[in-house]
Amino acid sequence: MTYGYVRVSTKEQNEDRQMIAMQEFAVDKIFMDKQSGKDFERPQYRRLIRKLKPDDVLVIKSIDRLGRNYEEILEQWRLITKEKRAAIVVLDMPLLDTRKNRDLTGTLIADIVLQLLSYVAQTEREFIRQRQKEGIAAAKARGVRFGREPMERPLAFPSFKKAWKEGKISARAASKQLGIAHKTFLCWAKEEEIG
Repeated sequence: MTYGYVRVSTKEQNEDRQMIAMQEFAVDKIFMDKQSGKDFERPQYRRLIRKLKPDDVLVIKSIDRLGRNYEEILEQWRLITKEKRAAIVVLDMPLLDTRKNRDLTGTLIADIVLQLLSYVAQTEREFIRQRQKEGIAAAKARGVRFGREPMERPLAFPSFKKAWKEGKISARAASKQLGIAHKTFLCWAKEEEIG
């Protein structure tokens, strides 16, 4: 059986390029996750691994579609090729086709290329996170605010807060009548006491 694995990091990203490559390779079944490659706790990937049997083939477009964690990529590669005894084909890197070159030299070259590409995949993930952090810091410095706008306090809030402090009404009942969350009522009450 030939399986394809497709991964994009977010729901907004497009997987078409990978899907076309899988169809051109004529895989029997495709598993797809829309989740970060930081680890291998992905539902469809886990299903795929459970299904793999000896002599099955796993096809991926590039090594970073498998994941972006150096040590975990190497571990998953070992799991698939040694424990499951399945083959892996990395379409963008023909040297990483475990169906062929199974002699010592072929295995050595594949291992070196795998380690190098796994390192590059993790390094790219770290660069992405660093660029995000820098971008957020720059935006904050320009005065850009993140998160949703603070909610307006209802005009009746002070009287409900006073009744709550005097023990005439519970915080839950007050928040329900104000149409706000219980936690919001308590948070606002504490803010006013501090401020």
